Amino acid sequence: MEKAPAAGENIAVLRKARGLGQTKCARMMGISVSYLKKIEGAQRPVTPPVAAAASKALHVTTGRIYGQPFRSPLEQADHLNELRLAVRRHTLPSEDRPPQGELAVGLQTAMRLRADTKYLELLRILPRLLGQATATALDAGGDATAWGQVADLYGCAYAVAHRMGEYDLADMIVSRQSWAAQRTWNPDAEAATAWNLAGTFQSAGQYDEGLAIVERAVSQYEQAGGNGTEHIVTLGSLHLRGVVLASRNRDEHATDDHLRHAKRLAVQLGDRGDLLRHNLTFGAGNTALYELAAHIELDRPDRAVEMSDPLKDSPPRGLAPSRIGRLCIDGARAALATQHLDEAERWLNRAFAVAPQMTQLHPMSREVIRVLFVMHQRSRPSLMTMAKRTGLTD
Repeated sequence: MEKAPAAGENIAVLRKARGLGQTKCARMMGISVSYLKKIEGAQRPVTPPVAAAASKALHVTTGRIYGQPFRSPLEQADHLNELRLAVRRHTLPSEDRPPQGELAVGLQTAMRLRADTKYLELLRILPRLLGQATATALDAGGDATAWGQVADLYGCAYAVAHRMGEYDLADMIVSRQSWAAQRTWNPDAEAATAWNLAGTFQSAGQYDEGLAIVERAVSQYEQAGGNGTEHIVTLGSLHLRGVVLASRNRDEHATDDHLRHAKRLAVQLGDRGDLLRHNLTFGAGNTALYELAAHIELDRPDRAVEMSDPLKDSPPRGLAPSRIGRLCIDGARAALATQHLDEAERWLNRAFAVAPQMTQLHPMSREVIRVLFVMHQRSRPSLMTMAKRTGLTD
C-alpha cells in the first residue's frame, strides 16, 4: 500500500499551490500561525473544525483535506461501482422480487453488519439487496413497510459511503433515502433520513446548515406527534446529531441545549440500555459518548478524559462496535490533547480490536496515529503497525 498524504501535508501543498503564506492562510482559517505550523509539521492533529476552516480558506472539500477517499486494501472499487450503479438506477432495479421473508432477513443482516462496522461485508451485499427491496416496493405500490425497508437499506448504504470517504456517493444516497422515506408516510423514516442529510453537511464542515437541518427535523417530528420507544430513539438521535454539529461549530449554548434534551429523553428509556431503530442508536450510554466528544470539540479535553476514564473497562452496555470504536477514538483524542501519549496509544489499540475497519478509515484515528508516530514515538512497534495499517507509512 502506498503512503497516504496526511491532512497537514495536504494543507501545506494546497496552501502553496494557491500562493498563500502561512500567516495569511492562518488568518483566513482563524487560527494562529504557530498552530498552522504545528499542523503542517505533524505536531498537532487536524480536527474536524480545523479541516472545515482549511477547506473554506483553500476552496476544496474537507475530504480533499483529509485525503479521502483513502486508497487501501479496504476500498473495493468493484463493489463501490456496483453500489453506485444500484443507487443510480433506483427506479429501474434489475433484480427480481425475492421470496417472502428473504428480504427481511437480508435487511437485518445489513443492519447488523453496519452496527458491527463490517463495511466490506456490508458493501458486498448492498447492491443486490437494494435492487431486491426496490423491486418489491415498486410491485407493492404504496406499501409503507416495503418502502421502509428500502429507506433503511439506503441508511446502511450511507454509512458505508460516509465511512469510506465517498461523500459524493453519500449525498446521492441520502437523496434516494428521502425518495423512499417519503413513500412510507412514516415520520420516523423521514427523521432518519434527515439525520443522514445533516451528516452530509457535517462531513462538508457546513455546521450551521447541518444544525438548521436538525432543528427543522426536530420541529417536524414533534409536530407529527407520537410516543413510545421508537419516538424516543428517533428524537433523541436527532438531538445527538445536533450535539456534534453545535460543538464543532463552537456553539456552547446550542450544544448544551441539544444535550439537555437528549439526556431527558434517555431517562425515559429507563434501564433498557441503548436501542437501535432505523440505524439510529440512542440511550444513556450513547448520549454520554456524544457528550464526551463535545468536550473535545469545545477544547475541554480534561473533561473528556474525566468522562473516558471510567469507561475504559466498563463501556455502556448495549452499544454496538461502531459506538465502542468511536469511544476509543475519542478517548485517544482526549489523551493526546492532554499529552497522555501512552494512554492514547492504548485507546487506539482497543479501537482496532473492537472496530478495525472503522479505525483504519476514520480521519481522527488516522490523525492521532500520525501525530504519535511522527512526533512522539516513531520507534514503538505497535505505532509502526498502526501507521502501516492506515497507510500513513510504507
